[in-house]
Amino acid sequence: MSGLFEVPWSDYRPDLISALGRTVSYTVVSFSGAVFLGLAVALLRLSRAWPARALAAVYTEVFKNVPLLAIIFLTYFGLASAGIRLDVFTAGCLSLVVFYAAYLSEIFRAAISGVHAGQTEAGEALGVGRTGIFRHIVLPQALRLALPGTNTMLVDLLKSTSLLVTVSAAELMSEGRLITSATFRALEVYLVVAAIYFALCYPLSQLLLLLERKVRSGVPLSPWRRRRLRAARALLAAEPAAAVPVKEVSA
Repeated sequence: MSGLFEVPWSDYRPDLISALGRTVSYTVVSFSGAVFLGLAVALLRLSRAWPARALAAVYTEVFKNVPLLAIIFLTYFGLASAGIRLDVFTAGCLSLVVFYAAYLSEIFRAAISGVHAGQTEAGEALGVGRTGIFRHIVLPQALRLALPGTNTMLVDLLKSTSLLVTVSAAELMSEGRLITSATFRALEVYLVVAAIYFALCYPLSQLLLLLERKVRSGVPLSPWRRRRLRAARALLAAEPAAAVPVKEVSA
């Protein structure tokens, strides 16, 4: 153990920083795409048209039951053999998007279904259209219900970027493999790479947990909703002061 830390890390610092940025880029782009695709699939699962429901169900079941590594190989090597050549970044992001969208669609579907039907009925009674009901009534409540599962998927997606080492995606694990090939210090190198992943995932998971607690306590997240809440509180505070006392009239 005395000779454990002998890798000249100062020589590899720029490459590790670049690989770290690449990992974050894969995470941000892939998670954004997975959220939008997952929401679209969830809405198809809840559609009244059975062909849309069937198509979304097939997509969900296929990608939930195929390993992510197989999807990465199909996207990068399989499509290339069919004449569709994607660069590493596009293939990696596409693989993560289609895989995690299947899981997120189930989370979103359960969250939307979890909103009480009386909320929709109340919107209809007020004359709000279907789009307005979904946008202003159902979706905000569904997002709060879906937040815990979505946060878990984000952290899991960040860790799953390490599988892109199989296509030399230049992320952290790929850089670790290159450093290992140059130094033959596999234990030290992969310990450091694992520590970097922990330094990324643990603070992120704690921040997301804090966000969940704030949402659970009813704190509005968007600036628009915070302004509406402040305006409502100011209006309620001004009502007692605006009330005019009624004087008794003697007979």
